[in-house]
Amino acid sequence: MPKAFALWYAAPGKAELREEAVAEPGPDEVCVRALHGAVSRGTEALVFSGRVPESEHQRMRAPHMGGGFPFPVKYGYSVVGRVEVGPDPLRGQTVFALHPHQSVFTLPAKAVAPVPNAVPPERAVLAANMETALNAVWDGAPSPGDRIAVVGAGVIGALVAFLCARLPGAKVTLVDIDLARAPLAQALRVRFATPADARKDCDVVFHASGTGAGLATALAVAGYEARVVELSWYGAGDTAVPLGGAFHSRRLAIVASQVGRVSPSHRPRWSPARRLATALALLQDARLDALIAPAIRFEDLPARLPQILAPGSGVLCQRIDYSNG
Repeated sequence: MPKAFALWYAAPGKAELREEAVAEPGPDEVCVRALHGAVSRGTEALVFSGRVPESEHQRMRAPHMGGGFPFPVKYGYSVVGRVEVGPDPLRGQTVFALHPHQSVFTLPAKAVAPVPNAVPPERAVLAANMETALNAVWDGAPSPGDRIAVVGAGVIGALVAFLCARLPGAKVTLVDIDLARAPLAQALRVRFATPADARKDCDVVFHASGTGAGLATALAVAGYEARVVELSWYGAGDTAVPLGGAFHSRRLAIVASQVGRVSPSHRPRWSPARRLATALALLQDARLDALIAPAIRFEDLPARLPQILAPGSGVLCQRIDYSNG
């Protein structure tokens, strides 16, 4: 089998590439050579800094993760590659896998999802993020004509806004403290507002900023008996939630959304595989390229991670290109 290299988070603020043995694929397995990948800034920043709470060490394990929290750990969940060895229907196909950053790897055939022909492989790296956004929209259950606010114009927030904007008559606002995110909202054909200017009395609010201040904004713009869908994962430490003021008199509801399980509204009929295939199909729109930063080489990833994951870096989705592609 070919030699492979994988990214490992070795210590707080330190990552490195390590050589990996690649298992010979069995009859129901595939060997995939990576073409592109993406860094999940929010979650991987917590992993990189060692801020995954001990209580979540098992629940936060990613598919096919190596090692364990806090360190050393082989983490990540966005790789697009080509099947080099596997069953005839998949051999030679471009596929997406929820796999850590690695140049070559073997997986069960059922663990990869074919990338639709209409979706460029470079854009397919957003599949895991789109799956998270799709699950969140199911959890929030917005309707046509609703006033919808999405607080936090990162990748997840932007994708939630993109999906909500497809509802007929919906008025969708992407809310962020960074005015530099206004062109992104324009590209996605949704409104943009700062917290001070955001419209209140919203029917559904999604929070994806990863900050307590953002959650406070989400609660402030929610209308009477509205639902606030919390997508942020804060890692270790406490987060202040402003439940005073008008929170009770407006009878607000805060609902957690997490991609680890299919939303209860769809769980009886939808499998994770069906959800992922749908997320991939939703990536056909070229406007989503606005979320993807210019690619860096996989070989350069360890040295570039501190810059990519730093607060205020401006990076949304950092694409990785594998040199063997």
